[in-house]
Amino acid sequence: MNTATHTNEVRNISLLGIWVNLLLTTIKFLAGIFGHSYVLVADAVNSLFDIVADFVVLVGSKYWDRPADAEHPYGHAKIETLITLFIGLMVLFVGLGLAYGAVESLVNIARGQNIVSPTLLPFVVGVIAIAIKYALYRKILSVGTRIKSTAVIANAKNHMSDMLSSIPAVSAVGLCLVLGDQYAFLDPVGAVVVSVAILFAAWEIISPTFTILLDAGAAKEQIEKMGAIISSFPEVCNFEKLRTRHLGPAALTVDVHVRVHGEMSVLVSHELTRQIRAKLQEENANIVEVTIHIEPA
Repeated sequence: MNTATHTNEVRNISLLGIWVNLLLTTIKFLAGIFGHSYVLVADAVNSLFDIVADFVVLVGSKYWDRPADAEHPYGHAKIETLITLFIGLMVLFVGLGLAYGAVESLVNIARGQNIVSPTLLPFVVGVIAIAIKYALYRKILSVGTRIKSTAVIANAKNHMSDMLSSIPAVSAVGLCLVLGDQYAFLDPVGAVVVSVAILFAAWEIISPTFTILLDAGAAKEQIEKMGAIISSFPEVCNFEKLRTRHLGPAALTVDVHVRVHGEMSVLVSHELTRQIRAKLQEENANIVEVTIHIEPA
C-alpha cells in the first residue's frame, strides 16, 4: 500500500471515529445528567477523550509516513509510536480521574449523603452506546490491522475499552433500577469498575511502545532466523555483531559483520552483500535497511 492510500485510510477511519464519539459523548452526558447516573457521565468523559485520540491519529498520520530526509535519515516512523504512547497516557489519566471521582462519591455516601437512583434513560442509552462502540471497534481494528498501523490499532483498543467500560456502567444502572433506591450506591461502584477496565487498556497500549522508543531489537526468534539466512550462503565463513533496531511500530534495521575468505574480491563481496540483503528482506518484509560489514576470516 502506498503512502497516500495509507494516509487516506487513516484519515477516513479517524473522521468516522470523531463523529461517532461526538454523538455518543453528547447523548451519554445528557442521559447521565438528566437520568441521575454518575457512571454514565463518567462514561461520557471517556468517550470525549476518544475524540481527542481520533484527532491526534488524524493529525499524526500526515507526518509518520513521510520519507527520510537530510535531518531524519531513518524516516519519521517513530512519530506513530509517540502518538500511540500519547493515546495510552491519555487513557491512563482518564482512568485515574474517573476512579478518583467514583471513590470520592462512595466516601460521601458512607458519610450519609443521599444520592438519587438512576432512571431508565441512562440504561437505554448505555445499551445503544455499547452496540455502536463494538461496531466502531471492529471497523477501526480491521483497518489498523490491514495497514499495520499501531496507532490505529491502539485507537481501536481505546474504543474497545470505552465499550467495555459501558458494560459495567449499564449493569450498575440496571441493578439500581431493579433493586431500588437503597442500592443507588451501585452506580459509583460501577464507575470504579469502569476505571479499572480503562487503566488495564491503558497499560496494553503503553507497554509495547517502550520496546520501540528504547531501541530494543527484534525478537529472539527473528534474530535466529536472520542468522540462519546469513549462514546459508556458502561464501560466508561466519558472522558476528548481528544487531537490529526498530525504526517504528514494525520497521527494522539490521547491522551485521560477515567474515569471508580474505582473497575474495571487492566485486564478489559486494554481490554477496546484495544477495544477503535481498534474502533477508524477502523473508522479513519489516526489514527496511540492512548494513553488512565484510571482514576477512
